[in-house]
Amino acid sequence: MKRIFGLITLAALYILPATAQDNYTELSYKFQAGQQFELKQESRSETYTTVDDVVKRVTRDFNNTIAIDVTEAAPGRAVLTFRYKELKFNFNSLNQNIYVDANTPNDKEPFQAALKNILDHPFTVEIQTTGNINKVNGLDNLLDSAATAFTSLKKDEQEAYKKLMKDQFGTDAFRSWLEQLLVIYPAHGIKTGTQWEESVPLRTGLVGRIDLYWNLQTWDSQTAKINATGKIKTNKLEQFTIEDGIQATAEIEGTMQSNYLIDAGTGMPSICVQNTEMNGNYTYLANKAKHLKHDLKVPVKVITNASYKVKQMK
Repeated sequence: MKRIFGLITLAALYILPATAQDNYTELSYKFQAGQQFELKQESRSETYTTVDDVVKRVTRDFNNTIAIDVTEAAPGRAVLTFRYKELKFNFNSLNQNIYVDANTPNDKEPFQAALKNILDHPFTVEIQTTGNINKVNGLDNLLDSAATAFTSLKKDEQEAYKKLMKDQFGTDAFRSWLEQLLVIYPAHGIKTGTQWEESVPLRTGLVGRIDLYWNLQTWDSQTAKINATGKIKTNKLEQFTIEDGIQATAEIEGTMQSNYLIDAGTGMPSICVQNTEMNGNYTYLANKAKHLKHDLKVPVKVITNASYKVKQMK
């Protein structure tokens, strides 16, 4: 009996260190030059504003496919080349509806021609292996070139279309979207239950920040499940321009919930589901040209639901 107990104890001495080591994993983006990924996005954002007891609803739907090539991989960083392969966008406001499938000709919709000019044209993202984005290059130049589709329109229509395109697809909008999609990993090993955090600027036309909190739920050699909460808060003193040219400030707070299934081999999210809700007030600033004699406080609510799939192609 003593001999059996001794063998069990001896075995435990070998097993326990390995088990303790296996409780920790190091997650990061492990890119290699030549790798290729395909990202599919489906999302809807609904914005509700209430002016003089009248509720205005604006919706934005995206259904996009993006090819991602790893064009450079170095210690600690990589350069990814992005190309839109499919770009479907639906914008609906009170008196305006714009539906665009960039691959389907539509001579009556200038926005279609502009977004078609974006398809298959490259722009790059330099990213750290932790997931922090260093810079986005070439996207604003691409949008400036695509905006030539608006030259036949009246001046005010050109400016409205350019603003819509920049707000939805420009560098700040793209970077904000990508920062919220990609997990920013800690530089140390983590185990089930580990929580970590990062703060990134809010770049959605509003000025503020998102405090992101991640939690490793489960993991094995191939995948990891991560839950994230984002706390959103705007800077109520900073001004921005809303759709109809009115200057405003925003005092808005909200929460974003994200669930990820991570490919442990690359660090990329195979699946990500996100839900965001923000509430607060816009303050429309007095503007005689817009018939605003005084500042006007406008309640606002924003709801966004999105899902993403990333598949490694090579």
